[in-house]
Amino acid sequence: MAGRLPDDEEDGGHGGGGIFSEINITPLTDVFLVMVIIFMVSALAVQAEAQEEKKRTEEVIEEVEASKRSGLKVTLPSGAAQEIDVKKESLILLIPVEGDIMVSGRVIKDDELDNLFLAAFTKDKATQVVLQADKGVPHGRVVNVMERAKAAGLTRLAIGTSPAP
Repeated sequence: MAGRLPDDEEDGGHGGGGIFSEINITPLTDVFLVMVIIFMVSALAVQAEAQEEKKRTEEVIEEVEASKRSGLKVTLPSGAAQEIDVKKESLILLIPVEGDIMVSGRVIKDDELDNLFLAAFTKDKATQVVLQADKGVPHGRVVNVMERAKAAGLTRLAIGTSPAP
């Protein structure tokens, strides 16, 4: 007899024949626990991704700050352009009117530039090359650096500008 209480007699004796209803919450609890685990794992993944993006952004800012501290005065031409993708690896080159190119606060001789580009390409094929050339630098010198970067396989090139007044 499925509709009777467990303590009722089998023969349907003196009891009033009450209805037995029981809610089984075990499956519901299992579903909620699985959902909690899924949310915890996905939250950890999102947090790790955000920390990695923050680290990349800090590295780019640190490179820019290092170039500012280097004492090399470069007057960038003004322009209104898109921002570079800070999530990707960047190689920022400062090209003064006279003298050697600087990368991350280090002076790079002209003959070492090709090796630098090759090393950046082998590290990450999607490395962005940002050329921050003084507005007085001859056009041919900037094009030469761009062609050397392309020859090494780096095809993501950008020219740094200062904000338009």
